[in-house]
Amino acid sequence: MANRILLSCLKQNMPICVRGMSGAPQPLFERIGNRDIVGHGYNGEETYLDRHDFPMPAIRFKPNTPDIMALREKEKGDWKKLTIDEKKMLYRASYRQTFSEFQAPTGEWKGHFGMALVGVAFSIWVYMFFRTFAYPALPESFNEENRLAQLERMQLLQVNPITGISAKK
Repeated sequence: MANRILLSCLKQNMPICVRGMSGAPQPLFERIGNRDIVGHGYNGEETYLDRHDFPMPAIRFKPNTPDIMALREKEKGDWKKLTIDEKKMLYRASYRQTFSEFQAPTGEWKGHFGMALVGVAFSIWVYMFFRTFAYPALPESFNEENRLAQLERMQLLQVNPITGISAKK
């Protein structure tokens, strides 16, 4: 579907338009600049994304410069003639980061964990404030002495006696 639209736009010699950041349509080639379209891309969009589940972005990371174009001509030949630095330059022209770089832990979890601890501490302080200043005092019947006296009185009056097989020793 996207290929048909692309081909029909190219046949009519009209620029392919996409929505820019402002919402106004702008030609696709103004948005991506002087970068090569090298694939279909994630969801068919001409964007650059470093994703481990979709490793081939639709466009190259850096725009074409004379140095990079010379290296691209040189890479069409024997790769053994390229130096390690030239291979790295070619890679960095196509990709922003390596897999190990963009999958490395960022340490962002530490901030989330810290904010969660701040929230827990704040909640404890609010609870203590309300318990001290807002809630009324507990009634006398909550003292240990009064609870024991109430239990003894319930046994004397035989309140809810246990009967049946479970009552026998």
